[in-house]
Amino acid sequence: MSDIKLAEAPPGVEGAGFFATSLDKAIGLARANSLWPLPFATSCCGIEFMATMGSTYDLARFGAERPSFSPRQADMLLVMGTIAKKMAPVLKQVYVQMAEPRWVIAVGACASSGGIFDTYSVLQGIDEIIPVDVYVPGCPPRPEAILDGVLRLQDIVKNESLNRRNTPEYKALLEKYGIHINK
Repeated sequence: MSDIKLAEAPPGVEGAGFFATSLDKAIGLARANSLWPLPFATSCCGIEFMATMGSTYDLARFGAERPSFSPRQADMLLVMGTIAKKMAPVLKQVYVQMAEPRWVIAVGACASSGGIFDTYSVLQGIDEIIPVDVYVPGCPPRPEAILDGVLRLQDIVKNESLNRRNTPEYKALLEKYGIHINK
């Protein structure tokens, strides 16, 4: 019989028949294990993502069962491949339309830094237009590296405060990117 690994319980107080923890920790655990990915693939890194979603690597094991192709139904944006400067406004619009809270993974050298395309027409990293939470190195990165990036994002999500998105620091970060979210 194989060892089945369940999500670890957040720190809390245990007793006979009960478990108590903070709301932040419980919601963080639920969010981290139910991320809905939105793949934004433009080149070879997208093929590696397809392998990651396949049965050999199975991203669904980590709670990312359902890739969404609608920004309004996704909270994890995976940007994979070369992003031309003409495509930058589209990527930014996709980011703005995503469900809040939202997280971004830059997959591969091109999304992280422009890769080998140091030209006037290629964006030299998506962090020039949207905030990035995790960078996955490689050209293209192996599926194991993409899985590692998702696991690192899960750690960020688990430990994120529920109030982080309302802090002046977060609002200043969005303002730096010229993103205005109306609530």
